Amino acid sequence: MLRLAVFVSGGGTNLQALIDAVHENKIQNARIALVVSNKKDAYALERARKHGIKQCCIAPKDYADADAFAEALISTLEEERIDLVVLAGYLVILPALLIQKYKNRMINIHPSLIPSFCGAGYYGLKVHESVLARGVKVTGATVHFVDEGTDTGPIILQKAVEVKQDDTPQQLQRRVMEEAEWKILPEAVNLIANGRVSVSNGRVVMQQ
Repeated sequence: MLRLAVFVSGGGTNLQALIDAVHENKIQNARIALVVSNKKDAYALERARKHGIKQCCIAPKDYADADAFAEALISTLEEERIDLVVLAGYLVILPALLIQKYKNRMINIHPSLIPSFCGAGYYGLKVHESVLARGVKVTGATVHFVDEGTDTGPIILQKAVEVKQDDTPQQLQRRVMEEAEWKILPEAVNLIANGRVSVSNGRVVMQQ
């Protein structure tokens, strides 16, 4: 049984999608053992409480430097025997120590079709504002492994979403969440939990 830690910064809609998928048996052989936030008032922590999931706040500002922050995170994850870290709307630059420790055991959901509209500065509504400003017709979401770059790790799953002519950034953000993020993030976790994902030469290989 894969033990998951979900990292969040805000409302936790992707966390809720994971919780629902576990309850509906769409995610098998895995359970959410821990929810971690960098903000003590993040509503995602309340979602975790409501479902009896252990939660904690570990904020970078409470530590002397990135290494101390990383050690606090690693210690907590090891204490809970975490197998897979899921970044679900986590708006913190992760320390290299943590990324190295959980190489190919940490995934992220990004609200665009990587390599478009990703990298430094592309998060939250900024992604969707950029999509609309560029006038592209299709956007979507990507689940990828986390490496030392920004949105540069091996891609696990992607799902496309239509961009409508009269979309606002908020409308597009909601559609991308509903039609892509909330579907492919649980799917990726289920694939990993059932041994169907590996990484070879920097690319994801799917097992049948």
